[in-house]
This record gives sequence, C-alpha cells and structure tokens, in this order.
Amino acid sequence: MTWAETITIGELEADPYPFYAHLRREQPVAHVPAANVWFATRWPDVEAVTKSPDLFSAEAPTSPVEISFGRPTILTVDGGVHRELRGGIEPHYRPKQVQSWVEPLVRPLAEAQLARLEGRDSAELMADYFEPVSVLSLARSFGFHDVDVDTLRHWFHGLSQGAINYECDPARQAICDAVCGEIDAALVPLLEARLTSPDASPLSALLHHGREPGNPRSPEMVLPTIKVTLLGGMQEPGHGAGSVLAGLLGEPAQFSELLAAPETLLARAVEEGLRWVAPIGTQMRIATRDVELGGVVIPKGAPVAAILASANRDEQRFADPDRFDIHRDRPSIATFGFGGHFCAGKWFAKAQIEIMLSVLLARYPSLTLDPSLPPVFGGWEFRAPQHLHVLLR
Repeated sequence: MTWAETITIGELEADPYPFYAHLRREQPVAHVPAANVWFATRWPDVEAVTKSPDLFSAEAPTSPVEISFGRPTILTVDGGVHRELRGGIEPHYRPKQVQSWVEPLVRPLAEAQLARLEGRDSAELMADYFEPVSVLSLARSFGFHDVDVDTLRHWFHGLSQGAINYECDPARQAICDAVCGEIDAALVPLLEARLTSPDASPLSALLHHGREPGNPRSPEMVLPTIKVTLLGGMQEPGHGAGSVLAGLLGEPAQFSELLAAPETLLARAVEEGLRWVAPIGTQMRIATRDVELGGVVIPKGAPVAAILASANRDEQRFADPDRFDIHRDRPSIATFGFGGHFCAGKWFAKAQIEIMLSVLLARYPSLTLDPSLPPVFGGWEFRAPQHLHVLLR
C-alpha cells in the first residue's frame, strides 16, 4: 500500500495542506482511493492536466458535480456545448463589464448587511457578513431578484454537499438532491418566463445566447449550469474574503500596513489570501488514454483531480508557501483554474472581496480575532473558515 492510499477524507477535510506537501515531495501524481480519484499536486502537472483537453477531458460523468446537478454542466463538457453555455455567462462578467456595475451592486448590499451589526461588540463574520453579501451579489447579478439570503445560503450549503461528495456518501447526496429539487421548483417558472420575455441577465442569456429567435435552450439544459454557477459564484467571494481577513488578522503587522495604505495593499492582500487558501480546491478531468504524468501512468478513463490549492503552495513556485504574506513576489496563482475552463467569475469575485473588505474595515478598523474563539478552517474541495469570530471594538 502506498502512502497516498492511506489518506482519509476526514484528514483532507481537517487540513489537506500537509498531505499535499507530502505528495508534492514523494508522490506528485498519485491515486487516492478515499476520494476515488488521482491527485496531481505540483504546479506543472496541475497546469498540464487542465490545459490538455486532448489528454484530460472535462467530460466527467463520474464527477460529483455531474452526478449531483445533472448534465450538461459548464464544468463537465468541452467543445461546442461548453462554448454555448459559457457564452451565456462570460460576457456579463468580463473585467470592463464588471467594473461598470459592481460598485453600485455590491457596496449597498455590504453596507446594509454591516448595519445589522451596529451596536454589537462581536460578530461571526462568515454567517453575519461575508456569506450573505456574497450570495446576494451573485443572485442579483445573475438575475434572481426575489430570493432571500436564508434561502440562498441554504441552497449554497446543500449544493456543496453534492459537489464535494467524492466518497459517494449517501447522506451528503440526499441533502444535495433535496436542495436541487427546491432550486428546480423555484427557478423553472422564472426560466420559463425568460423564454418569451428575455432580459439582459446571464440567466436569460443562458437560454438565448447564440440561438435563433424563437428557438431558445430549454430550462432543463441550463439548470445544471445554473446550479454550478450558484455554488461557485456564491462560494468563492464570501469564503475567499473570510480567508483573506483571517490571514490578515493572523499577521498584525501586515494588517496595520494595509489599514494605512488600502489603495495599494488591498488588492495584494486579496490575491495573497486567494493563493494561501483557495476557496475551490480542484478541477476535475478524465484521462482520455493512458497518460504518463509525474513519473506514473494514469490509466484511460481514470478521474484526475488537478489540485489547484496544492499548486498554490508549490515550493518550486512560491517561497515559504504556507505563510500569508502580502509582500511576496506575485507570480500568477492557480485559484481560478487554467485553460478554457478558468473561472468566468474571476474578476467579479475579486471585486466583491475588495468591496466587502473595504466596507468592513472602514467601519471597524480596530477589529481583532476573538481570542476565545480562534478561526477553524475546514474542507479540501471547498475550504474556508468554518467560523470567523471577531471583536468589533
């Protein structure tokens, strides 16, 4: 039995980074039975897997995402179908477009959520601030205008149980299946309305982009991609923001520097936090043939997880990679993926995090971690502080 074969899901959920470091040193490409996939952990191998669709296909019928959400999803198709689905989403989230609407959308949501903390001495910022702003920002930008925070957070947490279910846990799958049913019931009427009354939202564009008038895509075709977008679009910004703040508060000198010069250091802090703890840890692929990678042969048809979170801490690319450091050299990070499947919401996610943090720190520049409730991180496919208790005064 190899060392990789002894890794458990519980260990990865608690803290995957020591395991990734060991794999990078000893077994950079290895089969991990507990997750039912091969892991690629070094930067060059992660990049090779995600940028070689002829060798590693995104079409992954055994992916937890496809099993949970149905098909086709924007994550688990290549070629023309992928271009069709991405074409309905990407134009709205390109950098110039995001710049034109992100401030008037996100800042009022952040300010309104922060107002709920008025008069309090402490808060748990994941539930009280970051997640609510993140889910509302995604929903409102995408075209869901009447879904409330509690419902959106419930959807997010339920979807995530299916998307991380590499071990095929029936209890996790049941949670996800129930939430998927709720989403279908809520969104099919909205999609049906957009069939005959299109608007400028990505929700509508998914139905109509690239189609002849009167011949839109069906709601059934786009619902799996909408679920992917709900999950990723709600998860990356809110959880990424929590990790950035946890990193800053764990380095008081860096936090003080940022407070003194946010206009130059906030973007650096966001980039570093997203490297330090990647909110979404992997990109899933299927080997199209027997492929030699990292000194081993991955058999045809085998599922491969390109571990973005591990690439972000590859010692050959980042000095002292486990440390949060806003002053490190700034090579590109793996957080948003590579190739044709890189995250279309990258610029929206980063802009949201910057706005959420700027609003929070302008109002509470003296906030500190609650020493009695230190942050606890969890997850390997999706990782973030499970709670982030702070003292506001």
